[in-house]
Amino acid sequence: MYVCLCQGVTDGQIREAIYEGCCSYREVREATGVGSQCGKCACVAKQVVRETLTNVQSAQASFAPAVSFVPA
Repeated sequence: MYVCLCQGVTDGQIREAIYEGCCSYREVREATGVGSQCGKCACVAKQVVRETLTNVQSAQASFAPAVSFVPA
């Protein structure tokens, strides 16, 4: 789905920017150009960023190995 018509940015491109290392809306905006012209897409773009970051963080937490320390 197109999120930003001015720059031609899709929700998939926003997600890909996060998967490639962007950690905030600001970083996604710098990487993709989303929300940099008229700004009407900013609310939807921020929502996609929030949802994707939450999903990435949840996935990382579920794959984190259980570590237990045993005193020597």
